[in-house]
Amino acid sequence: MDSCVCAALAARDYEAAAVHVSYGQRTEERERQSFLAICQRLKIHDRLMVRNEALRQVGGSALTDESIDVPEAESVGQSIPVTYVPFRNAHFLAAAVSWAEVLGAERVYIGAVEPDSSGYPDCRPAYYRAFNEVVKAGTKDGQIEIVTPLIAMHKAEIVRLGLELGAPFDLTWSCYSREDQACGVCDSCVLRLRAFQSAGAQDPIPYAAR
Repeated sequence: MDSCVCAALAARDYEAAAVHVSYGQRTEERERQSFLAICQRLKIHDRLMVRNEALRQVGGSALTDESIDVPEAESVGQSIPVTYVPFRNAHFLAAAVSWAEVLGAERVYIGAVEPDSSGYPDCRPAYYRAFNEVVKAGTKDGQIEIVTPLIAMHKAEIVRLGLELGAPFDLTWSCYSREDQACGVCDSCVLRLRAFQSAGAQDPIPYAAR
């Protein structure tokens, strides 16, 4: 959902190109379908679809390791949940920044969000400030900037912004565990459902439970 709103922002302001990373997550096929459909709706023609084998092999997350159950939202406490994929966004950003260098792009948008999130450490503003220093030091011209336009927004605000932009929420997928219908009980589903409810809008994707 957040990535879709971010893509809508980028497509509104620039000639956007889009990157999708499959990393062995439980819902990778459904997420890939969403990526292609969102790109088509937003008229983003330049697309890069890559596969990262490292994150599944590393494991340590309920999203990539079948032996670890995806917890329901009510069982997620104050610590970082088992759905955290270790240092995942660094892998995503590395691919995106590499391609940005080739394309001559100046900005890399990512839909990271800190409030109303699961507390993942790679969604903190400090992480992106530090990563921008790495990009500046490690790229040919040092001009590429990682942009996080949603990072300080609450989920309901993101829903409202997406509705204003005409972001195709009907094509998005947030569920951690299912590909046919969203489960409605994992942390990601619950955060999403609450956001739509708070925004006074109907979530258009199908749920097994609401």
